[in-house]
Amino acid sequence: GMATPRKAGIPLGVMKVLDPRQLKPDSTETERILTVLDETIVKLEITRLIPRITGSLERYARMLGPKITSSLLEHQKLSMEIQHLLTSPGDENSMRAAEQRLKCSLRNILRLFLANPLLYHGLKYEVRVRESPADVFIKAFMEFRDFTLERLLTTPDEEKEKIQFMKDISLQVEKNTEIISALQGELAGVIQTRDEEVSRKDKTIENLKTSMEDLAKNCKADIRLIMKEGEKQQKEDKEASQDRCATLKQDIQRLQTQLNALVLEHRASELVLRKEKCKAEKEIQKWVQKYDTDMTEKQTTYEEVQAVYDEEKEQLSLLMEKHAMLLQEYTQIEEERRMLKEKEEEAAREEARRNKAATCIQAFWKGYLVRSIYKSKLKKGKGKGKAK
Repeated sequence: GMATPRKAGIPLGVMKVLDPRQLKPDSTETERILTVLDETIVKLEITRLIPRITGSLERYARMLGPKITSSLLEHQKLSMEIQHLLTSPGDENSMRAAEQRLKCSLRNILRLFLANPLLYHGLKYEVRVRESPADVFIKAFMEFRDFTLERLLTTPDEEKEKIQFMKDISLQVEKNTEIISALQGELAGVIQTRDEEVSRKDKTIENLKTSMEDLAKNCKADIRLIMKEGEKQQKEDKEASQDRCATLKQDIQRLQTQLNALVLEHRASELVLRKEKCKAEKEIQKWVQKYDTDMTEKQTTYEEVQAVYDEEKEQLSLLMEKHAMLLQEYTQIEEERRMLKEKEEEAAREEARRNKAATCIQAFWKGYLVRSIYKSKLKKGKGKGKAK
């Protein structure tokens, strides 16, 4: 199957270069270079999305997560600081330091996004960005990536075959064009010669008519003879011209047949190339299916990990709720203890007041008893003195 394109006149290397979908990385260095270029394209697209995201950070904060959100906030502050420094003249050292911090912040944000490709792809379809000069640069960089891939995968021999093939095609086209131009020029010359001769003969006939008008009465027989000879000569010239035109038409048909043969040959080459193209597309489809299978397995693994993560997150939420309930119970117990302590202190103070009051009452009562006994003794002493 690989020998068929060569039979059709197209070298294998040229066929490979003419169909870019057959170009595949064939070395580790090439894959590394393409990986660097692809990562650069992703970084450019992320950088293009950052201003739009920071402009609506509250909307995308939940999707981004706290770490990326805080990094974007810091990046926004640094951007505002640099804008302020640009509008107001200041120290160049401060400007350089601010630019360095902004570069470090951008690298950190790109690192976080590259670590989470699913987030980047989600934001790519979620965030709507107007067309800007950055799109032109990204498109040019993508074209540069494709051009680099083609240059890396095209060997010098294939490049020489391609150049030689294009030169051969150009020479063939030039030769065909020259042949057609020559035939067209020859046909135009023959037609012009015929027209000139017909015109000359028409003038001769006109002159003869003029002469015949002058000699009509005297030379009717000669005029008839001359007319017949002229008509005969005109007929012969016309027939010769028609034969020449028929010959030229045959030549044109022959060249047209050659052109059709070349077209059929090139169509056969195109059919072979189409078969090779279909074969390449089937192989690409096989790789796409393999990629889909791998991504499905990885998605399954991701969903299992996500399920475990959700379960642990739910357990953590339950533990946090239990902790909050225990903290509330602890606070309530502490409050009850405080109130109980205050009641105990109040009871102790009340007991002290009661003891003090009881002591005062007892002292007063003892004083009262002593005074009562003393008064009774005094009354008894006075009664005995009177009796004597």
